[in-house]
Amino acid sequence: MADQSSLKRKLGWLEWGLYLGGAALIAIFFLIRSEGERLRQEGLQAFEQIAGQSTASEALPSELPGDDPGMREPAAEYRAPSPNQDLWAEKRIREYEQSLQQAGEPPLAVLRIDHLDIQVPVFNGTDEFNLNRGVGRIKGTAWIDTDGNLGIAGHRDGFFRPLKDIEVGDSMTLQTAGGTVTYEVSSIDIVEPDDVSVLSSTRERTITLVTCYPFYYVGHAPKRYIVKATAEHFLAKT
Repeated sequence: MADQSSLKRKLGWLEWGLYLGGAALIAIFFLIRSEGERLRQEGLQAFEQIAGQSTASEALPSELPGDDPGMREPAAEYRAPSPNQDLWAEKRIREYEQSLQQAGEPPLAVLRIDHLDIQVPVFNGTDEFNLNRGVGRIKGTAWIDTDGNLGIAGHRDGFFRPLKDIEVGDSMTLQTAGGTVTYEVSSIDIVEPDDVSVLSSTRERTITLVTCYPFYYVGHAPKRYIVKATAEHFLAKT
């Protein structure tokens, strides 16, 4: 009888321990979400300040020495108005939070695809640091606010996961120091990682969004998901 009473007490303590552990995990999750939103808003506000202080001519620097064209896998296998992290991998949330604890260059622009809940800063370069805190301009492609093919890469298990639901004809905007350009999706393709033809230069102003494919895949995804969009309307900064 004493053994049964002792066992019940132990089970009771175990049950309470599980409840408390679950509550702690939930609290940590919401803390990460709220802190991530605060840091994302700071990044967007930093861009707004830059846009407010800059002129269009200041937004058109020449390419940096060693600008390397091409599409590459980030060092590790390859964020939204929240960013909305509901579809994010846990690893991507952790790495996003870690990246924003470090100082970095301000974004060049903000990419918005409203119906997919994408609102993300665009940084210069596709190193892992940039791709953990936003998306990155693929060096060697067109510069922000110029004609040509601007390549932008993002993680499939982070900011660019909602691209799985994009369709031809959808709209997106790119806000820069020079103004806001509206683009319309013209094509969606799946290609091999070494098919850099999708980043070939164009005469018209174009955006090419690049992410890994399939969107749900364990390990390094074997393909690349390509979304091309052409400029439809430009609203200059006033």
